[in-house]
Amino acid sequence: MSRSLAAGPAVQAGPEPPSEAMSPAPGPRLGVDVRRLSRFFLRRPGLVLSLIVVTLVVLAAFWPTLFTGRDPLLGVPADNFQPPGARHWFGTDELGRDTYSRVVHGAALSLKATLVAVAVAFVVGGALGLVAGFAGRWVEDVLMRFVDVLLSIPALFLSLALVTALGYGTVKVAVAVGIASVASFARVMRAEVLRVRQAVFVEAARSSGTRWYGVLGRHVLPNAMGPVVVLATLDFGTAVLAVSSLSFLGYGAAPPAPEWGTLVSDGRNYLANAWWLSTLPGLTVAATVLATNRIARALDGEWATQR
Repeated sequence: MSRSLAAGPAVQAGPEPPSEAMSPAPGPRLGVDVRRLSRFFLRRPGLVLSLIVVTLVVLAAFWPTLFTGRDPLLGVPADNFQPPGARHWFGTDELGRDTYSRVVHGAALSLKATLVAVAVAFVVGGALGLVAGFAGRWVEDVLMRFVDVLLSIPALFLSLALVTALGYGTVKVAVAVGIASVASFARVMRAEVLRVRQAVFVEAARSSGTRWYGVLGRHVLPNAMGPVVVLATLDFGTAVLAVSSLSFLGYGAAPPAPEWGTLVSDGRNYLANAWWLSTLPGLTVAATVLATNRIARALDGEWATQR
C-alpha cells in the first residue's frame, strides 16, 4: 500500500515538462507573420495609399455623415460658383450646393451600383465557366460559343444596348454593366476548372467514390476561385468607370441624384468659370479606379507567388 502511494506522484509528475516545452510554439510563428506583413506594406507605399483611398470611399458610401453634415440637395443661391476653399472644399455649383457633400453622398450610389455589377458578373460568369469546364463535351461548346458572342461586342456598347432595353436607373445600369462583364469571368473560371480538374487529388476523390457534386464543391470550386476573386477586384475599377460613363451619358439616376458621372456631366457646361465642378468629381473617380487596380495587381502577384 505504502509503496503504491509513494509511486503515484512520480507517475503524475512525468508529463508536465513536455506540455511546458510545447506551449510557447505558436508565439514566434505569429510574430514572424506580423513582421512579414509589415515588411510587405512598407515596401509598397502605393499599395498602402490605395488601401486608404478604397477604405475612405467605402466609408463614404455607407456612412457619408462621417465626412460631411451638409445636405447634398440643399443649395444656397447666394453661394453659387464658390471656388474650393476652407468653407467649401470642392466649391459649389450653380445652385449653391456644396460639391464635396455631393461627391461624398454620390459615392453611395456609384459604389453600390458597382457592387451590384461585379456581383452579377461574378455569379453569372462564374457559374457559366464552372459548368462549362466541369461538364465538358457539348455543354462546354454551347456555353463557350455564347461567351464568344458576348466577347465579340465591346463592353460599353453592350451596356448601352442593355440599359436602353431595361430602362434608366442606377440598378438597371448596374445590371447592364454586370452582364457586359460576364464573358471575362466565364473564361477565367473555365480555364481554372480545367486546370484543377486534372489534378491528382481530384482524380483520387473520384476514384474513392465521391459523388460529382462532392468533387465539384469540395475540391474543384475552392481551388479555382483564386484568380476569379482577383479578377473581381480588378473588374471593380472597370465597373466604377463603366457605371460613371453611363451616368455621364444620362442613363443613371434622375437629377438631382449626385452620382459621380452625373456630377461630371453637369459641370462640363461651366468649365470656363467653374472648373472644379467636373474636375474634382472626375479626379475622385480616377483615384478610385487606380486604387482598386493597384490592389488587384498586389493580389494577383501574391496569388501567383503562393500558387
